[in-house]
Amino acid sequence: MTMLSVPSPDLYDAWLACIRDFGDGPRDGSGDWQVPDLGPDRTSFEALLAVARLESDPTSVLPAGHVHSDYYWVTEGLEMIGFLAVRHSIDNEFLRTQGGHIGYSIRPSHRRRGRASRALGLALGRARELGLERVLLTCDEDNVGSLRTIEAQGGVFDSVFNGKKRYWIEL
Repeated sequence: MTMLSVPSPDLYDAWLACIRDFGDGPRDGSGDWQVPDLGPDRTSFEALLAVARLESDPTSVLPAGHVHSDYYWVTEGLEMIGFLAVRHSIDNEFLRTQGGHIGYSIRPSHRRRGRASRALGLALGRARELGLERVLLTCDEDNVGSLRTIEAQGGVFDSVFNGKKRYWIEL
C-alpha cells in the first residue's frame, strides 16, 4: 500500500536505492534543490533530513523565498518509491507561477501503476488538514502521466506558464 512517510534516518538504504533509480532525472518534491551537489551519499541524505525538519516546523524562521512545507517519502512497505512535498503556502513568485502547493515524483521503475495518484490523494488530505481551500499543482506540458494524475484528482486546468501547465484542485 502506498503511504507518505516522514523522512527518517531509518530509511537511508531505501532512500539510496530511490535516488539511484532517479539518476540525474528530476526529483520533484524531494527538496533536493536545497542541497548543493546532491548525490547518493550519507552527507546528502543528512542534509535533506535537516531541510525537512526545518521547513516542517511552523515556528522556524526560514530563509527568504522559502515556505513551510511537509516533506514526505512515498513508500510501499520497506521500499521508497518517490518524494512528495506539501507547501503550506505559495508565498513567492516561483511557487505562485510554476511550483504550486504540492510537488511529487515517483521513481522511474515504479511509474504507471497508480502510485502517484494514491500519493497525491494522501497529500490532498494533508492540505485539507492545513486548512487550505484549494491547491495549485503544476507539471511540464509534455508530462502526460502527471497531467492524468492531477486531472484524476480533480485538477482543473488554469493556464500555461513557462512550459508548466497549472491546475487548481478545490478541497
